[in-house]
Amino acid sequence: MMRATVSPTPPAHAQPAARFDPIELEILWKRLISIVDEASTAFVRTCFSTLVRDANDFAVVLTDAQGRSLAQSTLSIPSFIGSLPATVKHFLKKYPLETLRPGDVLVTNDPWMGTGHIHDINTVMPIFFHGRVVAFAALVSHLPDIGGRLRSNANRDIYEEGLQIPMLKLMDAGQVNQTLVDMIRQNIRVPEQGLGDIWAQVSACRMMEERLVPLLQSVDLDALGAAIRQRSETAMRDAIRAVPDGIYESEVHHDGFEEPILIRCKVTVRDDTIAIDYAGSSPQQPRAVNVVPIYAFAYSAYPIKALLCPEVPNNEGSILPISTQAPLGSILNPTYPAASGGRGAIGHMLSPAIFLALAPVLPERVWASGSGNSSVTMFGQYRDRPFNVVNFINGGQGATASRDGFSALSFPANLGNTPVEMMEALAPIRVHRREIRRGSGGAGAHRGGDGLTFEFEITPEASSISASFLMTRLKHPPVGLHGGADGQRGRLAINGTDVDPTEQRILRPGDRILMESAGGGGFGKA
Repeated sequence: MMRATVSPTPPAHAQPAARFDPIELEILWKRLISIVDEASTAFVRTCFSTLVRDANDFAVVLTDAQGRSLAQSTLSIPSFIGSLPATVKHFLKKYPLETLRPGDVLVTNDPWMGTGHIHDINTVMPIFFHGRVVAFAALVSHLPDIGGRLRSNANRDIYEEGLQIPMLKLMDAGQVNQTLVDMIRQNIRVPEQGLGDIWAQVSACRMMEERLVPLLQSVDLDALGAAIRQRSETAMRDAIRAVPDGIYESEVHHDGFEEPILIRCKVTVRDDTIAIDYAGSSPQQPRAVNVVPIYAFAYSAYPIKALLCPEVPNNEGSILPISTQAPLGSILNPTYPAASGGRGAIGHMLSPAIFLALAPVLPERVWASGSGNSSVTMFGQYRDRPFNVVNFINGGQGATASRDGFSALSFPANLGNTPVEMMEALAPIRVHRREIRRGSGGAGAHRGGDGLTFEFEITPEASSISASFLMTRLKHPPVGLHGGADGQRGRLAINGTDVDPTEQRILRPGDRILMESAGGGGFGKA
């Protein structure tokens, strides 16, 4: 059976790195971080979408000319950090370095080339210095709408999910691809917001260029990148060597549809490498929960990095010792035209699966399963204009051997809870309560974090509203570790009646919706 194997290439340890004084290297590293953070701030301030401003659903990454990550913004989504450098490499296969010109901006939302679903727009801009490409500014963010049906697990294939943008030039030598812009405008429900976010991405990429070029006057970026990657890779490999060699396995379950979805995980630790195999997981689904290989890799490498080597700068070198694979046609390696709009529901299960597998050998470092995050997407008319909003509701996180789990926190996605004020300003809803769901975390020597209770009502001035709910852990609760109790399951109710979140709903004025996110698992016996 064919498999997708994902690992960053080429290996940084095969390249000799220039010598930098440790203090000099730290200063230069901080300068790179400041460049991407300043671009991130510019993006947040110029974008149109609450998904960026309030929910933090984006990432900014600087890569070298080969697409190897150098630095990412402080506020970034882990999946994007793992996928965006790969997107740059995919672009380079279609647009080799020698074909690029100043003023080019590349764009795509191809799930297999990007972040795993078409709702994220990736923009990549080459940065030139002395006539040659020396780096890429890359940015990805979740658009409020991409057309098609609403983002929902009920979608059966990618064609239902919306507009597909293949790898194209949004700008060619400074000239806007107006045909592409018109196509996007015609196919999304809120074009001002969507295109506003895309042009804000371009502005942020240009800011990275403006801030990087002065640094290049005195620093060889290739040498700096090699030094940074080499140190990060060495630290990660040393951390892996401290884990006993062996094969560690686990299984986790997602609520699924007609039957539960199984994620089977085998972690092989050998010397200074970790290989993760998802053979035996459920086949790809005729629903929008499929996970493409790059997204599976991103949410496999991130928990390993967080578990073993959290203090070392994150770049290409820190993930080079990690690889993943999954059988073709499985839920973690689906074939086109699989739907994947709700891929986070499964992708967020990979961290718990890895932690559960490594629990016997790293009992003091892993943490119990958490809830991830839930969301509600709504579309309709409000104040004589179309609206499309996505509101995130986070859940409880698992406890560890040293602390209770965090409440109402998104892990591993790093998403923010959408502010109530923004919810009510952008959509015809009235929020009755959003509060910590006390006691929903699992008991134990350390308790799991509590989920959220979110209750809102559709206001009288609203027309009928199309809504979809992305929720998980309604049937299978986050499990505790080492004797800790499971967290409480999540719940979705409309007008007091429990409903299935996998299907789209029509909400009408006066409807009252209750969303309860699950609590995290406890750790150790109470």
